[in-house]
Amino acid sequence: MAYKVLIADDQKMVRQMFETVLNSTSDYTIAGMAKTAAETVRICLEQKIDLVLMDVVMGYGMDGLDAAKQIKQERPDVKIMIVTSMPETTYIDRAKEIGVDSFWHKEVQEQPLLEIMNRTMTGESIYPTEMPVIWFGNTISTELTDIEMSVLRELMTCASNKEIGERLFMSESTVKRHIADMLAKTGFKSRLQLAIEARGGGLVIHHEEI
Repeated sequence: MAYKVLIADDQKMVRQMFETVLNSTSDYTIAGMAKTAAETVRICLEQKIDLVLMDVVMGYGMDGLDAAKQIKQERPDVKIMIVTSMPETTYIDRAKEIGVDSFWHKEVQEQPLLEIMNRTMTGESIYPTEMPVIWFGNTISTELTDIEMSVLRELMTCASNKEIGERLFMSESTVKRHIADMLAKTGFKSRLQLAIEARGGGLVIHHEEI
């Protein structure tokens, strides 16, 4: 019997890509498609779904990981596979905490999508061993420290150095130093440019934005 799959992505092109992949095998059947995280949760609670293929950034309020958490609480038998192109590294940690079964990054295709799906349905939990490396000004994403990434994430909320320090439990001068270090690495001219380029490239996304 074919596994019933729910495709959840706010982009039509991505949904069509998944549809093409699933139509190439008799092991899976498409049970439905969802454009929002809330719709994904509703369908999982109302129908018999075996596997959810879901992006993180869904738009319209709830994000994919929030949806995954709710689904796992209500329907722990449903397998969930996060599929994303965003290089934000904290997604993987959140996904593991929630209990997401597998994580497939579109830009780091260590294994084919169908292979990950098959292994997930047999009980394996598959996560990428590395995230994509992207250019951020004159440097690459892996050259930024975890602390710098945290500061950068808060910069995107237009917070002051004092506010960032309070949120991250560090002094205002330390925040200023980390920003200066990132400006030196990237060649950007201002904290505003840091935030704009980070958001535009999907390098980091603040938790309030997803």
